[in-house]
Amino acid sequence: MDKRVNDQFLEELNARGVSRREFLGFCAAVAASFALPGKAEAEIAKAVATKPKPTLVWLEFQDCCGNTESFLRAGQPSAAEIILDLLSIDYHETVMAAAGHRAEEALKKAVEENKGKFIAVVEGSIPTGAGGAYCTIGGRSALSIANEVCSQAGATIAIGTCASFGGLPAASPNPTGALSVAEAVPGLKNLINLSACPANAENLAALLVYWLTFDRWPDLDRYRRPLFAYGKSIHDNCERRAHFDSGQYVEQWGDPGHRRGYCLFKMGCKGPVTFQNCPNIRWNSGTNWPIGCGHPCLGCAEPNFWDSMAPYYNHLALDKTGAQPNIDKVGFWATLGLGGAFAAHAVAKIAGSKSRVIAESAASTSGKGEEA
Repeated sequence: MDKRVNDQFLEELNARGVSRREFLGFCAAVAASFALPGKAEAEIAKAVATKPKPTLVWLEFQDCCGNTESFLRAGQPSAAEIILDLLSIDYHETVMAAAGHRAEEALKKAVEENKGKFIAVVEGSIPTGAGGAYCTIGGRSALSIANEVCSQAGATIAIGTCASFGGLPAASPNPTGALSVAEAVPGLKNLINLSACPANAENLAALLVYWLTFDRWPDLDRYRRPLFAYGKSIHDNCERRAHFDSGQYVEQWGDPGHRRGYCLFKMGCKGPVTFQNCPNIRWNSGTNWPIGCGHPCLGCAEPNFWDSMAPYYNHLALDKTGAQPNIDKVGFWATLGLGGAFAAHAVAKIAGSKSRVIAESAASTSGKGEEA
């Protein structure tokens, strides 16, 4: 790594309150997220410190601005937030100084000068009803802007569930004809969905750093979400999973189980059918996350969650036939199964001990016979 460039970068981090150790820790965390070998940490650090930062064009359509808020929120700046801050964001209506015609000129310039190389980030669904009149910017429909910009981008990141799957605007009866980016602009190359309400800025940082380091995008799931962030269910990594396995559930808000951190399955948690890394990276600089705060997962990273996950505080069926089990019996059978496992282990231990005694006795008897 070029020492001068490296020193300049580290000076920039220090000026923003991030130490070299914290930066390398971030690089190690990114490497771990992708299950990369230890040497990848150095490659990531070198790429982040020396390679030109990609140009981003951030389009905001039919949404609540939650992903922008997630992107901007920085209590104590982390290395991930610094990485995002150092990107060349040439167009973002919420944060850019320019307005009106100058803002639109900035967008046009960024697209023309970086055609095929810039990254388009799209926040919010794209309404198609009434000829696109439900969302217009500078006299143009969101659909028209998305088609023009995304078709010329090197990659498009649909950030948040609205952009990824349509989200709340597309919920039945969908009066505005809201669509996801994939539906509104079909055939895009390198389309990546970062679903959730909102998406976590840590995942956006890791995604961009991976691309910056290896010049390719990570593996995706069937919904075009990166596997490093959406490869496992929330239930798999949940801190309350042991309580689920033991049949210990919160029965009502504020009860003793709730205060002890028992499983929120009975209160409607959708963790078993929701895929995201919330339990690992958490929110607010890793401080906490919804289930850690005592609220069940709503499944916001999944397609059509607004309709398919409702009613939010009703628990899921546990079997694959669609039949609703008696959740009160789940704990009993889980406990019984656990007890059975311990009993089987004890029987095996006793059987093993007896076998050893018999074998030793037989060997001893055989030995005495030979001596005689």
